Amino acid sequence: MKVLALDPGYDRLGVAVLEMQNGKEHLIYSTCVMTDKADTLPNRLFTIGTRVTELLDEHTPDAIGVETLFFNKNIKTGIGVAQARGIILFLARQRGCTVYEFGPQEIKVAVTGYGKSDKRAVIDMVKRLVPNVPHTAHDDEYDAIAVGITTLAHHGR
Repeated sequence: MKVLALDPGYDRLGVAVLEMQNGKEHLIYSTCVMTDKADTLPNRLFTIGTRVTELLDEHTPDAIGVETLFFNKNIKTGIGVAQARGIILFLARQRGCTVYEFGPQEIKVAVTGYGKSDKRAVIDMVKRLVPNVPHTAHDDEYDAIAVGITTLAHHGR
């Protein structure tokens, strides 16, 4: 199974494409899609939708793994992230991809074995599980890879 894993956002969208090879997670592609902070929200969401469409066309995943919405104190940011997630979910279903959603604790448990792991622990374990992560990877990219690991652990064949 090939999975397009996403850490949703409208400022930065973490992206990873993974599949199982010989019983291990293999990273095919990862990036962090960044939008222009000076741009309007509709234009930023358009950028996200356009890039996700390109990724779906290029990688033809069987499934999409996406982190569920995590609300912090900034409601405005949460609403923008929710809108980006809506675009992602729509495009995934439009392409016939199965969508798997995971909360932050589920992802931490799948990657580190502990639901309250900090970001550093998740990144360290991602590096151990998926040795070909680019050295220039952003935090959002690591988060997307962790979503991919979680998707494959729960649903990979």
